[in-house]
Amino acid sequence: MPDVHDAATRSRNMAAVRGKDTKPELLIRRGLHGLGFRYRLQAKDLPGKPDLVLPKHSAVIFIHGCFWHGHDCPLFRLPATRPGFWKNKIAGNVERDAKAVTALHALGWRTGTVWECALRGPARQDIQSALKSAGDWIRSEDASFVLTGSMAGGSVSPLLSS
Repeated sequence: MPDVHDAATRSRNMAAVRGKDTKPELLIRRGLHGLGFRYRLQAKDLPGKPDLVLPKHSAVIFIHGCFWHGHDCPLFRLPATRPGFWKNKIAGNVERDAKAVTALHALGWRTGTVWECALRGPARQDIQSALKSAGDWIRSEDASFVLTGSMAGGSVSPLLSS
């Protein structure tokens, strides 16, 4: 299926996609700060450039968009336009995410992932309960934490698996 936009319009649309300071990221940052947690942002010296780094707790948090990271939830749908390109692009992102988490664990960091669907969409959680879950994990000794929407499967989309 051909693209519905000309090259200039598509380029403008893609340039508008934010890589940091997204709404879900700002919600989590403000909420955790309000709970007394202090963190660094987008640590370039760590694998995967985690969104939040909490050195005092040896913890990092990634805040993933469900589309860009291939999450199996109602917010992910593989585009009909150039599906091969998108399947490869998103699969590459998923692979990079897994390598980053493995490398962080090897360096002694605990890793948390907050999925976009936990904060928006039909299966979103109440923000206060989401922040409480994240805060409880940060204070714990658990190696990993995943926060998803209530209906999300929590794995790579089956569309990418085939």
